Amino acid sequence: MPTAYIGLGSNLGDRDATIRAAIASLPGVVAVSKLRETEPVGVVDQPRFLNGAARLETELSARQLLDALLAVERELGRERRERWGPRTIDLDLLLYGNETLDEPGLTVPHPHLHERRFALEPLAELDPELVIPGRGPVAVLVAALD
Repeated sequence: MPTAYIGLGSNLGDRDATIRAAIASLPGVVAVSKLRETEPVGVVDQPRFLNGAARLETELSARQLLDALLAVERELGRERRERWGPRTIDLDLLLYGNETLDEPGLTVPHPHLHERRFALEPLAELDPELVIPGRGPVAVLVAALD
């Protein structure tokens, strides 16, 4: 059964409660990182984020899992208005097994994963030995950001 890693984020409303509700709605969650306060990326004039990650064991394909993530976002009030803008919930498919996918609307590993401490640190917490396909060990990627 494939292991998938999901990025969790929120910067509007009750961030912690919204992320917890999202986690409860995700299929096959086996571990969740601690949540951490982070600065916004891209559009910086917005509230701070609460970010973390979840590890899933799932029989869903990557596309089916992405569809499930988008459905959870909709259920929790996510409105897509501004790229990198404020959001009630953000669920990103960061990794899906060791697969590398580049399809319309689906890129795995997440294309900016290797640049984002707020995503890499929770992954390192969940699995310090994790390797990002095409990029290398997560611990090395985190260290390179210092």
